[in-house]
Amino acid sequence: MLVLAGTPIGSAEDASPRLLRTLATAEVIAAEDTRRLHGLLQRLGVQTSARVVSYFEGNEAVRTPELVAELREGRTVVLVTDAGMPSVSDPGYRLVAAAVAEGVAVTAVPGPSAVLTALAVSGLPVDRFTFEGFLPRRAGERSRRLARLATEERTMVFFEAPHRLADFLDDAATALGGDRSAAVCRELTKTYEEVRRGGLAELAGWAREHARGEITVVISGAPLADADPVDAVAEVQQLMAEGARLKPAVAEVAERSGVPRNALYQAVLDARKG
Repeated sequence: MLVLAGTPIGSAEDASPRLLRTLATAEVIAAEDTRRLHGLLQRLGVQTSARVVSYFEGNEAVRTPELVAELREGRTVVLVTDAGMPSVSDPGYRLVAAAVAEGVAVTAVPGPSAVLTALAVSGLPVDRFTFEGFLPRRAGERSRRLARLATEERTMVFFEAPHRLADFLDDAATALGGDRSAAVCRELTKTYEEVRRGGLAELAGWAREHARGEITVVISGAPLADADPVDAVAEVQQLMAEGARLKPAVAEVAERSGVPRNALYQAVLDARKG
């Protein structure tokens, strides 16, 4: 069995009893950084007889077949990263895909998540969100990605390195608007945890002096546009003139325009009568 083990993102006290038991009984532990793993084991007071191997971005292509061979022989392999859940902006996806292809059971030991923790404390809407992870390091590519997110209505979560945070926030302010609400969450669950809330332009200025530690950025989605029902009815009529049936045409336009489907359907019927 392959076990994806979520590790604390800051405080070791967040480690669950199941995580401690899993690490203590593992046969093989694949760690993003073996030194950090040993440090975590020491802080948790866990002793293990597992064979510990490294598994990080630079060697996962080579290491994955070796670990799959261990799984095929019936051993339990536990995968851990430096913090949080493996495969979420960390190594792991390649091994999970290979294990699934081999018919090997895959499970997880849930643990703390920087994404969910940042969302919870951000003060921004969390009913719908999208995780964007790390954007490209090059300014041009980053700006183009942010421009494509300008109309994204869900709350967005990003990871960013502290030395690039101010530039990232500047680019976000240009693409999304300097007044767009956001929260910069640094050192979550650690001693110097800080959540800074404000507009993107304001936060960019703050970040030039204060960006330190592990950073998660939460940005509010684009405000909902005020849809024009008259235009929506006209779009449905155009689709129907091109051969579309009424209900599919209404569903398509409602999704695109934000006009409630039932209201749009009735408006089209009323227009027919008129």
